[in-house]
Amino acid sequence: MAGDRVMRTKAFRGPWSILGLLWIAFALNYVDRQIAYSIFPALRRGLGFNQVQLGLIGTVFLWTYAVSMLPAGRAADHLSRRALILASLGLWSVATAGCGLATSPAVFLCWRAVIAISEALYVPAALGMLAALHPDATRSTALSIHASAQVAGVVAGGWYGGWAADHIGWRAGFLAIAAAGLAYAVFLAFVLVDVPDGPTAKASPPAGLRDLLRSPCYVALCAAFFPFCATIWMFYTWLPDLLYARHGLSMERSGLIATASLQISSVIGILAGGRLADRLAHAVRPARLYVAGAGVVLSPGFYYLVFAASSMAGVQLCSVAFGLTAGLMMGNVFAAGYDALPECAYGIGAGVVNMCGALGGGLCVLLAGVAKGYNGIQRLSAVTAVLTAGAGLMLLLVVASQYGHLARPDRRKR
Repeated sequence: MAGDRVMRTKAFRGPWSILGLLWIAFALNYVDRQIAYSIFPALRRGLGFNQVQLGLIGTVFLWTYAVSMLPAGRAADHLSRRALILASLGLWSVATAGCGLATSPAVFLCWRAVIAISEALYVPAALGMLAALHPDATRSTALSIHASAQVAGVVAGGWYGGWAADHIGWRAGFLAIAAAGLAYAVFLAFVLVDVPDGPTAKASPPAGLRDLLRSPCYVALCAAFFPFCATIWMFYTWLPDLLYARHGLSMERSGLIATASLQISSVIGILAGGRLADRLAHAVRPARLYVAGAGVVLSPGFYYLVFAASSMAGVQLCSVAFGLTAGLMMGNVFAAGYDALPECAYGIGAGVVNMCGALGGGLCVLLAGVAKGYNGIQRLSAVTAVLTAGAGLMLLLVVASQYGHLARPDRRKR
């Protein structure tokens, strides 16, 4: 029996097998994030949420997530990444059940904050594990495949949340997904045994914030990720409710339509962008930074047009274009950051860049909730589109100034 157990666990130790297991965990992570945004009408009726409180569902999550990212990143550089991943899944499941049992907007928002803390533990640990397991030649490909899980999770969560609210009740929907997360945590605890899950360079002490600030390319990447995530979270949070109100769709259909065309195209952009960056990186050292920057520059115009479109066809067409271009950034942001940092900074590096994105997303979601109706949201989308494109241009200029030429240097630039 011991031999059988060894064979079962060895089957899950390969870099690509571990990627597959973490892909499922990350997808479940995003299913939970998205469920709440597809049931705004039910939360208005069931718990008495007002417009500002609905905006806080996204803002409380994202800002708590942001604040938690720095300690989570440091933990990923000091502690067992496997243990952090398992702890994240377990705590996430408990907090998701808490959302389903909430009796007021305040209680619901408190549980959203707990979900944010639990999910913050996952990202630096999982990305650090994958980056250490995959060499430079396949790093963008591996991390872009992992990033595609968030797209699958958003689509599934967008549909599932609306379906649950319309058919079994939103409370039962939360409890069911919490049970699935807990079951998967138990499964991972069984199969991820003796997986190498710490920095390989044991002699190098974990990096601090000062080490990150020494890399201009990394700082510019964080600055670009801040407004970029504002555009992403405007989609996730407010587009389903906009379609419900403007086009008279059911919660199930608005949740599905708001996510499906965007996320399917995002998968294509993420995977193509990761593969392209890996191929270009053989000849152009900062290729991942350039590809990520191109996504930040190209996507904001389509983001604005989605919120300005008056027809469903226009919404879906512009969503597809946004997903294809934004996927270039989504698939390369962490791999690009790792190219500018040593391995001993992978955990805190992932935590800080994710923190910047969460702060930007939370701010924009809150402003959208305060805005007066969807005309106000449309004006906000115009402002964030301009800021995002400008930040993308800044990133490209910083990278070009740091590297100075396109030939791959023998020595890595920071």
